[in-house]
Amino acid sequence: MFSRLTAYLDSIVARDPAPRSRFEVLLYPGLWAVGWHRVSHRLFNARLFFLARAIQHFSRFLTGFEIHPGAKIGKHLFLEHGFITIGETAVIGDNVTIYPCVTLGGTNPTNGKGGKRHPTLEDNVIVGAGAQILGPITVGQRARIGANAVVTDDVPEGATMVGVKARSTLVKVETWAKDFMPYGTPCKEPCEPSGQRIEDLEARIVLLQAQVEELLSDRELAGGPDAPVSRKRTRS
Repeated sequence: MFSRLTAYLDSIVARDPAPRSRFEVLLYPGLWAVGWHRVSHRLFNARLFFLARAIQHFSRFLTGFEIHPGAKIGKHLFLEHGFITIGETAVIGDNVTIYPCVTLGGTNPTNGKGGKRHPTLEDNVIVGAGAQILGPITVGQRARIGANAVVTDDVPEGATMVGVKARSTLVKVETWAKDFMPYGTPCKEPCEPSGQRIEDLEARIVLLQAQVEELLSDRELAGGPDAPVSRKRTRS
């Protein structure tokens, strides 16, 4: 048991630059939230639903994390700061990192039955702050969900999702980053082709504005504002 706890603490230290030692990690509310969930989940599986819920509410009061007792959580889950909601049928793999204000939410079943309503996060997934992952979808291994993204469809393994509704960036994460990416959101490289495209479009707008101004000037010189626009071609 002690070796498992040590491995868990070390996994958090490896993903968080803030703690100076394992002892600091012992004070993390996310660590305690996961610990209380282990207890409530066992009670839930034993069909002691009221006790499981009671422990869950106690944990939420102390830590600020809302984890349903029915959720299945793998090894070394790192919950960085609070206000994270994890639904009843959510499944979380090993070494998953979730940043603040994330919701693993459910969708309304159309058949009137509960069933699988919440997402599945496979191993080594990183979910950025404020992201919303909704419905019985699967987020593949090593996928990154960017901050404030809204994900409602399956995410391929290794993809990086950004935006509302979330879409994959042009460069998959496995082609350029093998190590852990803090905060889950690429800052430059994967989005660089999109940024270059925006710069090109802005340059074209400036060029078009100059051409329009030249056409208006030609029309005024040709005979006033009511004169037909000159067909003079402007080289770009």
